[in-house]
Amino acid sequence: MDADRMLGSELRGLRRRRPEVAGTVLAGTDGLLISSDLPTTDATHLAALAAASFGLGNRVADTVRHGEFQESVVRTARGAVVTYPAGRHALLTLVTAAATDLETLHAEARAVADRTGSVFDRQRTTRTHTVPPPDPRAPLAVRTPMATLPGRSQNAPRTTGWRRPPI
Repeated sequence: MDADRMLGSELRGLRRRRPEVAGTVLAGTDGLLISSDLPTTDATHLAALAAASFGLGNRVADTVRHGEFQESVVRTARGAVVTYPAGRHALLTLVTAAATDLETLHAEARAVADRTGSVFDRQRTTRTHTVPPPDPRAPLAVRTPMATLPGRSQNAPRTTGWRRPPI
């Protein structure tokens, strides 16, 4: 089974086992959407917000020195949004109904996050290693000063009638 199909089946399986989960989003820690069963625009926005929430939660956990970030929970009037780290480079976010028992959900959601995260990390590592690394002895790029850009010489008269208005 390929990685994309496995990620989708994990998310669908969680929703089948836990009907109080209204939607799932798997996103990169950079905020880019990987997989979801929410409408695309909602999923894209939620992926970005999950990354921001993770960054903030990770920073708070680091500041108070209480161990690694485990989850971020946002309770709303109609439910909750919970974000879990999924491997090194992904986040699993669940949108749940109001009556959800989050304590029982955490164990199952963390297991799904671990499985999907490890698959995504392997997939990312495979993609990363197929691109050859840059040659460390290659010359650096040379910046061209603005005055030497092609198409305009320093002594050429301006051809437009536009002038800067007085300040």
